[in-house]
Amino acid sequence: MEKIRVIIENRQKTVKIPTGLRMLIRRCCNAVLRMEKFEGPAEISVTFVDNEQIRKLNAQYRKKDVETDVLSFPMGENGVYDINHDTGAKILGDVVLSMEKAEEQANQFGHSLEREVGYLTAHSVLHLLGYDHENGGIERVRMREKEEQVMTQLGLPSTSSYVLTDEDV
Repeated sequence: MEKIRVIIENRQKTVKIPTGLRMLIRRCCNAVLRMEKFEGPAEISVTFVDNEQIRKLNAQYRKKDVETDVLSFPMGENGVYDINHDTGAKILGDVVLSMEKAEEQANQFGHSLEREVGYLTAHSVLHLLGYDHENGGIERVRMREKEEQVMTQLGLPSTSSYVLTDEDV
């Protein structure tokens, strides 16, 4: 597989970034792209923020004035991406992750912060590649299966099964 460049920036001070988390994010990005048979070199930006910062971004870009766990900003459409002219890499887009929300959710679901951040990264990279779960149904189920496949590959399988609700079908 071609070189994947993952640029990680920490813009929050609320949650201490555990040792190895940046490497996990890089491994997660690589696993998703490998699973999806992505061709050529790629570049992904990941930024850690707090709840207030992600709430503002969610309000600005999605018109939802509420904090969320992660936002994805794809730079491509239908498999066509901007190119970094210095490296030749396809710029897949930006992932903005609330470390504060990730920590809350890890506690809520009873698993590690690493598993939560890995899951949110897989979720977001799939969005960067064009996957969408907003309309529910089979697309949501497919995306969830791919997320869990990546998490299992990374040694971070789910501790509970995925249960469909009426909203999912």
